Amino acid sequence: MQFRIPTLLLAASYAIQQVSGLYFYIDGTSPKCFFEELPKDTLVVGQFKAEEWQSQTNTYSEHNQLALLITVDETFDNDHRIVNQKGSNKGRFTFTASDAGEHRICFWASHQSNSGWFSSHANGVRLHLDLAIGETSAIESRDKDKLADIVQRVKDLSGRLQDIRREQVFQREREAEFRDQSESTNGRVVRWTIVQLIVLGGTCAWQLSHLRAFFIKQKLT
Repeated sequence: MQFRIPTLLLAASYAIQQVSGLYFYIDGTSPKCFFEELPKDTLVVGQFKAEEWQSQTNTYSEHNQLALLITVDETFDNDHRIVNQKGSNKGRFTFTASDAGEHRICFWASHQSNSGWFSSHANGVRLHLDLAIGETSAIESRDKDKLADIVQRVKDLSGRLQDIRREQVFQREREAEFRDQSESTNGRVVRWTIVQLIVLGGTCAWQLSHLRAFFIKQKLT
């Protein structure tokens, strides 16, 4: 099945640089295609998510075995294929229009197998698609702004890490100073204790010598 996005919607997309919030259904037996008239050097970025109909719950939900094939062909150049992407039920695709003209974007839905892709047809699939369409410089500018914000955050984190490291070095220096003071104090205590023991020992020896002389003198008299 193929369809064209209305001209008014295309004009709005180029004015605001994006088309978002589209979704459509794929029956699993044929691709769903639509056409985009793109100027030269236009960057297209697509975010997609596919959900398969579950008859047990009567709802659409994500399925791990669901796979998508995305193709983009240049209809003005004998259907030259510029995108042929196989992937899971959600992800992203990008391409840049090398020349101005009509591009056909198609989606196939099927199931993965252990041996390869597209082993069997999927049940009814609802595909959510967000497209960002604009000049390469405009979209890259937004990406650069996001990258600059990430770089600034990394710099902030690096600065905080440097502050933490400086604080750790300061704490280690304080611990080393405290340890040196403790060792110096302990050394002075030990030396003072030794001096006290020497004085006390000398005093005891002098007293014993004095008493001995006193007793000897008392016996002689």
